[in-house]
Amino acid sequence: MGPRPGLPDVRPAALDVVRTTLPLVAPFATATGTEAVREVLLVRARDRDGHEGWGECGALSHPGYTGEWVDGAEAVLRGFLLPAALEGRPASVTGHPMASAAVAAAVLDLRLAVAGRDLPSWLGAVRDRVPAGVAVGVAASVDALVSEVAGHVAAGYQRVKLKVRPGWDVEPVRAVRATWPDLSLGVDANGSYREGDVGLARLDGLGLAEIEQPLPADDLVGSAAVARRLATPVCLDESVTSLGTLEAALALGALDHLNLKPARVGGLEPAVAVLDRAAAAGVPVWVGGMLATGVGKAVDVALAALPGVTLPGDLPASRRWFERDLTEPWELLPDGTLPVRPRGPVTLP
Repeated sequence: MGPRPGLPDVRPAALDVVRTTLPLVAPFATATGTEAVREVLLVRARDRDGHEGWGECGALSHPGYTGEWVDGAEAVLRGFLLPAALEGRPASVTGHPMASAAVAAAVLDLRLAVAGRDLPSWLGAVRDRVPAGVAVGVAASVDALVSEVAGHVAAGYQRVKLKVRPGWDVEPVRAVRATWPDLSLGVDANGSYREGDVGLARLDGLGLAEIEQPLPADDLVGSAAVARRLATPVCLDESVTSLGTLEAALALGALDHLNLKPARVGGLEPAVAVLDRAAAAGVPVWVGGMLATGVGKAVDVALAALPGVTLPGDLPASRRWFERDLTEPWELLPDGTLPVRPRGPVTLP
């Protein structure tokens, strides 16, 4: 995202890759794998006057969620993206949106620091707090799942999303729905079903807010068929990687809701373009997270405070994942929201 009025076009004097590891409070099992620790990959931008900016790469430890992963992202950053940014030229790199988003976020954060501005107000946030939801991974048993959800409901989260896959879907979801009949409840399949899978039809009658990414990311035609067949709204996540893929999904009728992750689409600038287009098309949007530390969450929360984001996102408190965050912890407020605020200093372990 280029500088807006009042924001200087500062070129960093130095760009560094910073890597650390944070243990997760509990392993998080999804339809595509399990994360037990968070391998955190950061970009730090500095000028000659002591200002600095930070960006976080959303890539996970393994290329299961997308084709990016931490080791590959670090290699692309060191070999291509950072040298190009230091020279003030475009990087000749195909793909790697999460690594690119980290560079863009660090440079923008540096410019904001030089200008004495904060991201939410500069971006145009219209809220001082955003509704928070929480994602719950595949559990060891239905009873364990219900117990975990109980903790999140007691904490005050406005929405709960359950990870599902063939063989772990109707029974656990039905148990949660029976325990909390009025809970805003969604499910996320991470593309683990195929169009004719009976599990999708059986989920359709459980009063869900949405079924997220039921089919593989590249099957927009199949997603459109599922969206036509189900009464439950279909939300796309991995399928929408750019404004172009959103346009294709809209043309096909492949989505009812959109999970927007700035890391997945290449950073804040393309994320705002995707958000504006979805809002213009009348598609409800929420902002998703990537097991982010407080560095990445600051970007997600600022985006979630913009007009057009209308649903609670996957933006939990820091303690959901980490005993100690890299920044001032993000705390869930009593009304089930997160405050929209500047990020604060970054402290490495």
